[in-house]
Amino acid sequence: ASTSGALIVAFRVGVASRARQAADREGIDIKNYQVIYEVLDDVRALMEGRLSPEFTEEIQGHAEIKRVFKSSKFGNIAGCMVLDGKINRNHKTRLLRDDQVIWTGGLASVRREKDEVKDVREGFECGLLLKNYNDIQEGDVLETYVIHEVKRTLGST
Repeated sequence: ASTSGALIVAFRVGVASRARQAADREGIDIKNYQVIYEVLDDVRALMEGRLSPEFTEEIQGHAEIKRVFKSSKFGNIAGCMVLDGKINRNHKTRLLRDDQVIWTGGLASVRREKDEVKDVREGFECGLLLKNYNDIQEGDVLETYVIHEVKRTLGST
């Protein structure tokens, strides 16, 4: 158990004091159980804890670049119309040109008229500044999305 980092499961038995001392010295956990379903529940929880999480992507909105404004201070600013959903400055963003992903990153700024805003909803115009990217063109589409982490389970038996 000490070489593999294993857990010792004791079911309806006692643990000798010398075995307990050796386990403590080696940093090994010994779990005592009297009921079988408790063993099964704990082993399932341990196994599920070792599974890597699954990531799912949820599209939040699309905006089409109607006009590109050049700024010596900020770079190229995308004058956009939100086509569907909403554009939020904290969402991850993809730049699509001819249905091909050109760039993936984040938004540096979202502006509605002259005000910095958190998000812009469908049907409204806005100005978007992409983080560390300036190669934008009229007709490009910006797609925003969030990634959700889903804990994986072993399933029911």
